[in-house]
Amino acid sequence: MHDGRLSTEVATRIPVSPPPAGGAGQPALAAPLLLPAGRPPARRRARDAWEVRYQRSLVGTDLAVGLAAGALAFAVRFGVAGITAYNQVYLLASLLFPVGFVAVLAANRAYERRHLYVGTEEYQRVIRAGLWLTAGAAIGSYALDVPLARGWLLVALPAATLSGLAGRFAIRKRLHRARARGQRLRRVIVVGHELAVLDLSRRLSRDRFHGLEVVGACPPPASPGEVDPAVGAVAAAVTAARADTVVVLGCPELDGLAVRRLAWRLERDDIDLILASSLIDVAGGRTTIRPVDGLPMLHVEHPRLAGGARAVKAVVDRVGAAALLVLSVPLLLVVAGWIRLDSPGPVLFRQVRVGKDGQEFAMYKFRTMYLDAEARLAELRHLNEQDGVLFKIRNDPRVTRVGRWLRRLSLDELPQLVNVLRGQMSLVGPRPPLPEEVAGYPDDAHRRLAVRPGMTGLWQVSGRSDLSWDEAVRLDLRYVENWSLSLDLVIMLRTLAAVCRTSGAY
Repeated sequence: MHDGRLSTEVATRIPVSPPPAGGAGQPALAAPLLLPAGRPPARRRARDAWEVRYQRSLVGTDLAVGLAAGALAFAVRFGVAGITAYNQVYLLASLLFPVGFVAVLAANRAYERRHLYVGTEEYQRVIRAGLWLTAGAAIGSYALDVPLARGWLLVALPAATLSGLAGRFAIRKRLHRARARGQRLRRVIVVGHELAVLDLSRRLSRDRFHGLEVVGACPPPASPGEVDPAVGAVAAAVTAARADTVVVLGCPELDGLAVRRLAWRLERDDIDLILASSLIDVAGGRTTIRPVDGLPMLHVEHPRLAGGARAVKAVVDRVGAAALLVLSVPLLLVVAGWIRLDSPGPVLFRQVRVGKDGQEFAMYKFRTMYLDAEARLAELRHLNEQDGVLFKIRNDPRVTRVGRWLRRLSLDELPQLVNVLRGQMSLVGPRPPLPEEVAGYPDDAHRRLAVRPGMTGLWQVSGRSDLSWDEAVRLDLRYVENWSLSLDLVIMLRTLAAVCRTSGAY
């Protein structure tokens, strides 16, 4: 049974079309399946217009960062001494570099709509384009016997790639803010059973950055003989709701024949068709469509829990942690002195946490609570604002005055760089749990321990302590299942934004 109040609320927002013929008093909405394509509806044309503008903004940004990277590389390599017979070739290369950068991005399909707006595929293609351009320049200069200044190359390509990633991240965040205001959303008709429709509606209303707004729903056909009326009902709902997308949820009544006929009918008005898989939190990079005698088979790759990419991650973690420790020494000293002046007790707080494969380790943080914090936990247990096994309250009286600021800015986490250097943690990963939390884990949550815990992760950049226990576990499992180096880079960029917002940090 689902919550009656919730279903009433959603039903007022989602008009549900009548079921196909066969029920008492229900009309059959039959319609021809093969009709000539007409002009796309006005809403579809408006969507196409903003998507074209979005793509143009990406191209413009990439041209700008390419030109800036070329100019930076020229200035670093040759200074400001002026144009000479030797460096005029590099001046020309710097001017042509943005065109080559955009061309390689286009060859890597970094401007295709299906890779934009959400997910990490777009960023992966930008990184891949930067590597291709680097390899192409090196091989081309060797093959053509053209001397190429390594200093120019080593500045231009990384600068363009990193700046391109930052620019696309900023453009995407602007789009997500517009979608949070109800703009640039696809109007969706969902085909499926009531509970599945309600669940999808809740998910999409919670995460509006996906750009899908459910505006109507249709039940599946009651039997194979009612496919045509059901297809007509979906088409009628699309017209009535001015929708531009139809999402079909998995249900046994909708076989391949029904879906094919629905696709033919939607093709008439250029309406997008999306088939929802029963897979949970599996990114597109792990799935491949392999047709077998006309039947599309979805092949799911295993998550990358070991191998060369993981070795690269370990190296990046330790090199990055060492660099951050060196750069943050002045800040660490200031924070340590601040804690000493604020309250009696040690500067560092040492706590046992559970790491990869259930191995326990001592995690370090700056102390943000008074010394009697553990003794006072029992008397505050009834004020817990979290579900599950976590304990969190917004105005915890055990937190010191300085500790509130350290938590808000996430500065209390900096000593964990030592744990990263020792190989106990990663820069990015699931939240490191306490042993008593692990003891209360449901079976699925143990999957979080398949990788090293991280200083930051998906749950931290998605709301931190404002998230429920179930949502935090779901985000951590999504990270474990779909990890990639590009995902780590995106999470680190989002961490900077999350720290600046300071929401959910207490």
